[in-house]
Amino acid sequence: MKNQPRKKSPSARKPLAGLRRAASAALVASLVWIPVADAATAGQITHLSGTLSAKRADGTSKLLSVKSDILEGDTISTETETYARIKFADGGEVVMRPGTQLKIENYTYSAAKPESDNIVMSMFKGGLRAVTGLVGKRNREKVSFQTETATIGIRGTHFGALLCQNDCGGVPTTGGKPPPNGLHVDVTNGAITLSNRAGTVQINAGQFGFVANSNTAPIPVPPQQGIQVTMPTSISQNKGGGKGIGKGDDAECKM
Repeated sequence: MKNQPRKKSPSARKPLAGLRRAASAALVASLVWIPVADAATAGQITHLSGTLSAKRADGTSKLLSVKSDILEGDTISTETETYARIKFADGGEVVMRPGTQLKIENYTYSAAKPESDNIVMSMFKGGLRAVTGLVGKRNREKVSFQTETATIGIRGTHFGALLCQNDCGGVPTTGGKPPPNGLHVDVTNGAITLSNRAGTVQINAGQFGFVANSNTAPIPVPPQQGIQVTMPTSISQNKGGGKGIGKGDDAECKM
């Protein structure tokens, strides 16, 4: 009688099946895993008074301090009574008022590759002063600040922007009443454009502008009615020898 091949017992087959399933799972994991590139560093906090936080592009949040890096994709928020100054990689700077939210939508800059320039920031609320850097000088159409009412285009610029949403009661005006809701801008150097679906207007150095909402055309405002965004001297002054970002280049400020 011929010897019959032995049948593997169920207990012997189980380890083999387990090994096959583990190998298949590892293969699938290797096929679907895609490395995620680190967010590019856009700038750094140089001055800070108060509490400042950043929500990263990956959904995590972090408290920031002086010398903290700002990354592309960050949404930066200043708390009550907080002022913060950011120095960007191309030399541009932004000072944020209390209660401001600013998102670095895009930040692409390489000193040797002007064709790759692209800086887009969104201000969801609050106010800021900004001095544009090298990108604003060599590719001014590649820098923009977006708000819910209009997009601010720059022309080699030092400007202020304040977005009022029933939260500007503490901002002084010549009439003594809070500024109307909408986007208020002032220009110290250069020029900006205000654009939305209703139109575009250019605001030059020494001038003021206003946009009530996204469906209303931007307009220039007489100086006696203009709202100027100012900052405390301790934040606006650049101790490194550069220009100030306050009422003017001399960092004179009033609140």
